[in-house]
Amino acid sequence: MNPSTLENHAQVFHEIADSRRSVRKFLDEAIPEDVVRACLEEALLAPNSSNLQTWYFRWVRSAGPRKELARACMGQNAAKTASDLIVITVRPHVWRQHCDWNLAHYPVDPAPKIVGTYYRKLAKMLYAIGPFGVLSPVKRLAFALIGLRQPMIRGLYSVADRRVWAVKSAALASENLMLAFSAHGYDTCPMEGFDKVLVHRQLNIPHSEEIVMIVAAGRRAPEGVYHESYRIPLDELLEKF
Repeated sequence: MNPSTLENHAQVFHEIADSRRSVRKFLDEAIPEDVVRACLEEALLAPNSSNLQTWYFRWVRSAGPRKELARACMGQNAAKTASDLIVITVRPHVWRQHCDWNLAHYPVDPAPKIVGTYYRKLAKMLYAIGPFGVLSPVKRLAFALIGLRQPMIRGLYSVADRRVWAVKSAALASENLMLAFSAHGYDTCPMEGFDKVLVHRQLNIPHSEEIVMIVAAGRRAPEGVYHESYRIPLDELLEKF
């Protein structure tokens, strides 16, 4: 790719990232279904740990379920006026099943030996915690001892650690989703203000899943952005070594 093309890509990305705002009110205009599906496909391109893809998306488009979900979102304008609501959850417990999926669908057949070793053995050791967390103290001690001699991954000792691990990947997918909507000319609002018990009940979400956020999407209303964008200066949030 030549430098001029890269410069053009950089400019386009800057415009998309700069235009993305948390929009609080949307026009009464539906997003075409193929656009929403394209944005969801682009969300799946987000980087994620070991390609285990423990995220899950619930696309709420029908008027009835959308109205009920907006109520669970504390009646926020973004939820009430959105064309579509995307509930993003994580399912950390599917990691073992997705190890097998990766091996079965690896782009090269047969998969390189190192890939097979990773998904059959190493990943299943790294992410396992055992029934009632029985492996947690064993892993904590083993990793600490290995870490005395060489760099070693720390963490993934508990259910809570695995939850944080899964949420990190889902957050990356959520950002991909919102930037995709921006690129297609639509807007979003990521929401954390909701009654998670009510959302679990309304959408029949298993208790084994954690809701990361709910993304409202639609066409921005003129009064949908409450103020100009502002951020803490980079130099106050950056340390260079």
